[in-house]
Amino acid sequence: MMIVTKKEPLTCLIVILTVNNDVLLSPSNPKLGYQNNLKVLYSQKNTPGSTRKTGRYIASVSDRILDAPDIRNDYYLNLIDWSSLNFLAVALDKAVYLWNYDSREIIQLMQMEHPDDYISSVSWIKEGNYLAIGTSNAEVQLWDIQQKKRLRNMISHSSRVSSLSWNNYILSSGSRTGHIHHHDVRVAEHHVATLAGHTQEVCGLKWAPDGRYIASGGNDNLVNIWPNTQGDNGRLCPVQTFTQHQGAVKAVAWSPWQPNVLATGGGTSDRHIRIWNVCSGTCLNNVDAQSQVCAILWSTNYKELVSGHGFAQNQLVLWKYPTMSKVTELKGHTARVLSLTMSPDGSTVASAAADETLRLWRCFELDPSRKKEKENNTKSSIIHQGIR
Repeated sequence: MMIVTKKEPLTCLIVILTVNNDVLLSPSNPKLGYQNNLKVLYSQKNTPGSTRKTGRYIASVSDRILDAPDIRNDYYLNLIDWSSLNFLAVALDKAVYLWNYDSREIIQLMQMEHPDDYISSVSWIKEGNYLAIGTSNAEVQLWDIQQKKRLRNMISHSSRVSSLSWNNYILSSGSRTGHIHHHDVRVAEHHVATLAGHTQEVCGLKWAPDGRYIASGGNDNLVNIWPNTQGDNGRLCPVQTFTQHQGAVKAVAWSPWQPNVLATGGGTSDRHIRIWNVCSGTCLNNVDAQSQVCAILWSTNYKELVSGHGFAQNQLVLWKYPTMSKVTELKGHTARVLSLTMSPDGSTVASAAADETLRLWRCFELDPSRKKEKENNTKSSIIHQGIR
């Protein structure tokens, strides 16, 4: 059942959509003049189309679509991130919204005050209780989600902050100048290091899961691999610089099972996905994706990757690793995909696109037996960690 609502200030609880007893809600206590900019337009549990090429069910249409008006159509920005506590953060121009996946509640966390300013990046800390926000006026803000309160405003850049990545208490930020700053969020003098290896905007930035390296991709077509410690001369220098891409590199993703393996994707003039061994510096594989690569994620449930693309299909593509053979394509967006992020259980991918929608794809769901096996393995690893 679809209930159409006009975009008017909300002063009471409104149910936007119910499908199969799945109720999605607007904020229950909105402020006067509040406008809900993250409505759910469509939800579907039983998807008619599918592909079974890999021996498992992969829905060929999105599980849910959320309206995302005013999302900035800017390739270099990183505007969505999914927390370990199951909150999806979405930057819509000047404001950041949080969507609670479990309760379906939507809240507006913050809004920029100056009319010319906008949000340029968002990133959750691993524990999921703090959100870092990069802005067009060169700020890095840190927010406490439980209290819905800004904890601090870290100023060190001179231009917009388009990428963010966490490594424990170190928050790294990439800016339009090409500089990357490390911030120790525990101390007053937060700016503890600068990485200078790009001549143009740093649009891709990711710490490796083990924290040994941070990878950066830039509008100068370079990929730099940086160590987490300084060299003998006291400077931070790349241990590898990859120059093979012929376009801007925004898509940067570390393998969850091979700590030294990195996937990168190039923009319109490159269109390639490349897999690297960052220790040896060798390119393990590369594939022509035949369109702009906007984002890459590795599955934690399968030996697969998913990439988001631009013109002409604006699709998501699932790839088998390490062969990089195509598993399937997920189509539905009518404009280029801007960002991808994954649910904490690894089953669902969220895509934000220039068509002003967010789509949720249940492309990595485990069958019940594999799901139980993964849960048992997780419990076992937690016990071992406790003993150690």
